Amino acid sequence: MKDPASVLEPFVRQWAALLTTYKRDGTPVGTAVNIVVEGDHAFFRTWDTAWKLKRIRNNPEVEVAPSTPRGKPTGPKVRARARILEGEESDQARQLLARKYPVSHGVLVPMVHRLRGNTTMHIELTPVSDMLTDEIKR
Repeated sequence: MKDPASVLEPFVRQWAALLTTYKRDGTPVGTAVNIVVEGDHAFFRTWDTAWKLKRIRNNPEVEVAPSTPRGKPTGPKVRARARILEGEESDQARQLLARKYPVSHGVLVPMVHRLRGNTTMHIELTPVSDMLTDEIKR
């Protein structure tokens, strides 16, 4: 597998990414998310009752691909493992997203989450090799 940081390079300047999570029966579900990269990890946020978060809790194996804001892929997909962040790690992801998207993630998204009565959740994506992904499935 390539170096994880080089695998995530296409996402550094990318505005949106298509995140694919999987239902319990294995059906893929794609959702466009804003993504930020730091080193060999990528981060995105969602609210605590979102279906994609529930699917990640059931199966942390995901795929992510550069995309248009509507979720049409514009580049190759990368297999990754998702991890829900808490505490200082979550704060760090929040700051990174706010820095890359100052209006939407610095102001609007957190405000909408609060107004809806939701908790904002931050998720870390770590690229995995195909071999490791096959081991996760077993």
